[in-house]
Amino acid sequence: MGGLAIAGPSGVFAWSDASKALAQREARIAQLQEQREDLRQRVDALDPDNADPDMVVEMMRRNLNVVHPDEVILPKPQPQPR
Repeated sequence: MGGLAIAGPSGVFAWSDASKALAQREARIAQLQEQREDLRQRVDALDPDNADPDMVVEMMRRNLNVVHPDEVILPKPQPQPR
């Protein structure tokens, strides 16, 4: 009975493995939520009713290949959380 409590399918070792897997999944979820928020901001910047002119020009020039070789495109700084 004691062996099952330690090494069984719901024992101490399985519980620690499940805790590690949970922590890894929570970290992955946080990373995906951050990516999702970044994508949402880009979509909002391209909203036809209220488009960010700098974003539109940047994407048009990149997609139409009209950037000159001596030009450098600087990314727009991300807003700081309050």
